[in-house]
Amino acid sequence: MGRPHTQAVYRYWQAKRGDRLMPSRADIDPTELPPEVLPGICLIEVVSDARRYVYRLVGTLDVEVRGKDPTGDSVLEAYFGPSRAEAIAHYDQVVSTRAPMLDQVPIKAPSGRFVTDEAIFLPLSGDGIHVDKILVYAHSRLVL
Repeated sequence: MGRPHTQAVYRYWQAKRGDRLMPSRADIDPTELPPEVLPGICLIEVVSDARRYVYRLVGTLDVEVRGKDPTGDSVLEAYFGPSRAEAIAHYDQVVSTRAPMLDQVPIKAPSGRFVTDEAIFLPLSGDGIHVDKILVYAHSRLVL
């Protein structure tokens, strides 16, 4: 599954969930992740209003790729992908299945300077049943 950094983030998520369906946000310690993945990490909160998904933490590389920092914005307003509907569908899938999702469709950044080759969406749950946050790692590369 995926590139080495994506695999490392997935293995970390698996180790943190143990025998549970998914780990909680409290289980995730950024200092335990390989430092090279941190710039591509995002944390999205699942909310029960019209916004649905809100960016709570956005890594520095993801900010650079997007050309802005979407922290505090909803995915509906600040999605990164081919379409708003497709972006929301990824999050909806993770929430409904309570399982990871890997997207390997390359997306060129608006600036044309970066391509995001793949992204993994990993569910988190405070109660062990409902997804309340989604940890996302996006592997992006500079286009020369």
